[in-house]
Amino acid sequence: MKISIPKETKTHEYRVGMTPAGVAELVADGHQVFIETQAGTGVGFADEAYVAAGAQIVADADAAFAAGELIVKVKEPLAPECARLRSGQVLFTYLHLAADPAQARGLLASGVTAIAYETVTAPGGGLPLLAPMSEVAGRMSVQVGATYLQKENGGAGVLLGGVPGVLPAKVVVIGGGVAGTQAARLAIGAGAGVSVVDRSLPRLRELDAQFGNAVKTVFSTRSAIADLVADADLVIGSVLVPGASAPKLVRRDMVASMRPGSVLVDIAIDQGGCFETSRPTSHTDPVYLVDGVVHYCVTNMPGAVARTATLALTNATLPFVRSIAASGWQPALRANAHLRNGLTTHAGALTHELVARDLGMLSVYKSWN
Repeated sequence: MKISIPKETKTHEYRVGMTPAGVAELVADGHQVFIETQAGTGVGFADEAYVAAGAQIVADADAAFAAGELIVKVKEPLAPECARLRSGQVLFTYLHLAADPAQARGLLASGVTAIAYETVTAPGGGLPLLAPMSEVAGRMSVQVGATYLQKENGGAGVLLGGVPGVLPAKVVVIGGGVAGTQAARLAIGAGAGVSVVDRSLPRLRELDAQFGNAVKTVFSTRSAIADLVADADLVIGSVLVPGASAPKLVRRDMVASMRPGSVLVDIAIDQGGCFETSRPTSHTDPVYLVDGVVHYCVTNMPGAVARTATLALTNATLPFVRSIAASGWQPALRANAHLRNGLTTHAGALTHELVARDLGMLSVYKSWN
């Protein structure tokens, strides 16, 4: 199969869809791999490294998209990229389509078969292609939260761990999944007082067993969230409903109740965000204030640690890329129901019901089998 890896074009997005080591595996399998020039330079992978792995370097995005039967990316395609896609191609990347009707229209117009990393499942019920970036974003959320709590960055001037004689910061993590667990781990390590909110009692029991007295576990109700948020220095939103828009669990009035200089970090912003006051931001302009509360809502958080994120992502995606390339997308999806759960668009139709519902586009939903 002809596989193309274009250069990412989102603002301050340095990740690349495949490492040279991954390319070498695909070439050894007998596939042709095309890399847009300088696609990997942001993470330290020069064109020469890809050539040594057996790839062919192409001059620009037009050539990269034209060459490939399978397009492997990191982030959702922007409008110019959607215009380059065509019927008969397979796009394998993060889409987060439920919160992006413009992208949905672009993909449908192209006729491309799009498989979303974030809805591919695992036998145990996990999300194996979302997990590595959730791990990165969860850990980063504490780092950026601590940074924006500093006075010169607009925060209240609070140190996460406090010092002897001074209480530590209060950190509230909403959602105890992969990202939330990693956020809690780092916040605990920094010496903060940490509460994790989740609606699953079994998950809260697991977190209690994992962290013991270092974390307070709280069952998710509106009143519990309101009480915790009002007294928090840092709130991290890590809520996930696979394929669907994130629920707005922190309302505007809750934000207004917070102390000025407190910080909100919305990891769920790719899916629309779980704070009512959230709106997408970029690494160029990452924060804004609402009622004196700092909001960090960058839609590609892991792009800030692009090398780590690229290595972690390729580790997860490579087996699926090899499977699609080996047999073609239709046999691969028929053989693997978990990969099939990632199928989102095909031949001008939406093929993921939750995505179609949240977009208000059930009229163009069509089940694939």
